[in-house]
Amino acid sequence: MHLHPHGVNIEALLTHVPLFNELQTDEIARLARGTREVSAARGDILFHKGDTPAGFYLIVYGQVKLAFTSPQGGEKVVDILGQGQTFGEAVMFMDRPFMVYAQALADSLLLHISKTAIIEELDRDPKLGRRMIAGLSMRLHHLITDVESYSLHSGRQRIIGYLLREQVADGEKTITVTLPTNKGVIASRLNLTQEHFSRILHELSEKGLIVVEGRRIHIPDVERLRIHDH
Repeated sequence: MHLHPHGVNIEALLTHVPLFNELQTDEIARLARGTREVSAARGDILFHKGDTPAGFYLIVYGQVKLAFTSPQGGEKVVDILGQGQTFGEAVMFMDRPFMVYAQALADSLLLHISKTAIIEELDRDPKLGRRMIAGLSMRLHHLITDVESYSLHSGRQRIIGYLLREQVADGEKTITVTLPTNKGVIASRLNLTQEHFSRILHELSEKGLIVVEGRRIHIPDVERLRIHDH
């Protein structure tokens, strides 16, 4: 993992972050002074569990997983994050060590925004505070939904829910979903073993509900698959 001091226009990138989109030019300039660019190759660890946060991260492009290792040595993926998403804010405010590790799943470019710069800006602009609270609340809501899903939904329901997660408004009959990363990582994100995940995909494809081509999953009839979610 290495840093590029002059690789990109940090101010321009910060302007496009939803969190910062109401900030004025001078506010963005102050944040940029506390921001550094982080380039990560696939497989690079951005931070380990137990490291002390000095700020939080924004993904400019690429993909990052947040995970921890169980005492038995297995990995539990907590989240898979992509372009425009941020992570590390909550522990930064808590003054606690990171509870997970972050690893690049693809070659990625990130911005690391220092805690000092954020806290100074929060003191100046209460609107930023409200947006950060909204962002953290969404993350909390997302985690509660996950816990509900693990507790109340079968493995099959979790997988179907995941495949159809972006289908709420589209209303298309036939879709193709491209899995963002390998099946083992997604299985762990859904709290399933890789074997269980593969077995359910196989069962769904045997019934003609999905057609699996590597990471691409064709769904010939969205409604028919959705009925199997119940």
